Amino acid sequence: MNHIFVVDDEKRIRDLIDLYLKKEGYKVTTFPDAEEVLESFEKQKPDLLVLDIMMPGIDGLDLCKKIREISDVPIIFVSARSEELDRILGLELGGDDYLGKPFSPRELVVRIKTILKRAYKEKKESDTEDIIKIKNLELFIDRRIIKINNEDVQFTIKEFEVLEYLMKNTNMPLSREQIISTVWGYDYDGYDRNVDDTVKRLRKKLKEHGSQMKISTVWGYGYRVDKNE
Repeated sequence: MNHIFVVDDEKRIRDLIDLYLKKEGYKVTTFPDAEEVLESFEKQKPDLLVLDIMMPGIDGLDLCKKIREISDVPIIFVSARSEELDRILGLELGGDDYLGKPFSPRELVVRIKTILKRAYKEKKESDTEDIIKIKNLELFIDRRIIKINNEDVQFTIKEFEVLEYLMKNTNMPLSREQIISTVWGYDYDGYDRNVDDTVKRLRKKLKEHGSQMKISTVWGYGYRVDKNE
């Protein structure tokens, strides 16, 4: 049973999400503020967080930064503030998805299911592990680990999946629509920007860790990874 933390200072929202998630068979723990989450995080590790941005004290963005220092647990942001800056900042800090308020609880459930399925998919029953290697970057599919120069590099779930898709299709230009369909698997406004934002973060991390593999832009279309470039 997957355990989900729900963090929101509005009791009505917490109770609504709690109701829908428990109907789907999830274990749910709710929190009114970030301080309680950090205390509980040391004792029990959730499988996913639903995190409000606008909270008194430590807000959702700061909480995300603190969690990312110790864990790569999936995080879905929910916020009444729909400004593009908040969405981009949330994703840059390590969030895996963003949903504006008011939102459909059913849509939230679908997004949670999609992220959990990809994040915790069963390992293949095989003696050898699937590894994609391009230059000094290695992507371990089963363990969902990325190494650059033999050192582990932290990536969010969406960053990993976008990079995996690009690396599985080297030398092929992939459109934003193809990446959306494969990685996110459902439609909502702003998706093109989510792809661009994710690639932007990927490029930054690859550069910071000295990756020799590059992600090329196919102007007006999408992106490509060249194996021998």
